[in-house]
Amino acid sequence: MPSTPKPFEAEFVSGLKEIFEQRVVFNRVLGLRIDTVAGDGVSGHIEMREELIGHYGHRRLHGGVISAGLDAMGGLAVMAAIGARHMDEPPLQRLQRFIKLGTIDLRIDYLRPGIGERFELRAEVLRLGSRVASTRMAFSGADGKLLASGAAAYIVS
Repeated sequence: MPSTPKPFEAEFVSGLKEIFEQRVVFNRVLGLRIDTVAGDGVSGHIEMREELIGHYGHRRLHGGVISAGLDAMGGLAVMAAIGARHMDEPPLQRLQRFIKLGTIDLRIDYLRPGIGERFELRAEVLRLGSRVASTRMAFSGADGKLLASGAAAYIVS
């Protein structure tokens, strides 16, 4: 039976939220908010705003918002997985490990139009290697219906 991952310290979670919600300015533009951070996956949400509309006639979310949101969540999932791997280090030291993190491949499958007032995002790491991490992401409406899925690879060293 697999062991339950040790929960992160509040300092580590608040540091990740600060990085993703405030310091990454484009995430601020998207209105990306982090809901949960765990070593085995992350979740967040985006509230619909006028500035995010891609099709004015249908009030449909712009595809770039979906893509950028999923990419950000994939990166956050990698950061959480790295943080979980190095729980022996202090939280601030683990947060410094993410300086080199970058997207090297991203695939998004748009399944349904992004229409709604709130969107849920989830991501998990499929494999965390010493140089590259692979992720899977999901973008859903508030009703839980899958609107887009993604897969990405990130450089971690």
